[in-house]
Amino acid sequence: MNLPAKAQEALDAFTTAGSWEQRARLLMQWGERLEPLTDTERSDASRVHGCESQVWLVGEHANGDWHFRAASDARLIRGLLAVLLVRVNGLRGDELATVDLADWFNQLGLGRQLSPSRSNGLNAVLKKMREMAQAKSL
Repeated sequence: MNLPAKAQEALDAFTTAGSWEQRARLLMQWGERLEPLTDTERSDASRVHGCESQVWLVGEHANGDWHFRAASDARLIRGLLAVLLVRVNGLRGDELATVDLADWFNQLGLGRQLSPSRSNGLNAVLKKMREMAQAKSL
């Protein structure tokens, strides 16, 4: 599957970062790019359960493609959300179902740094995206 352009940009940036410190700094920078959520969007309905940090997710479906926005109260999580969003935004629901989260973070060189709780949280975010897509296709 071809990567969306922004996902390729992320992959290029992270693979050229030599150390974990450089990748961590890059994550913080990517996290600052997240489109902000309104106070209304930061509701309990958009909250992703299964994350230790607070994470909110909203999705819009247009012309068959999904566009997600997310926010978190934790800086590192915002960065992880940002690189997850560039991987999934613009995909159709059936394509969302095939995204391999572990593989994506391994390609970015971030897999080993994901603690089990962070990994579970990101999986909860992806699961919520898939549920939104599935509900839309019913």
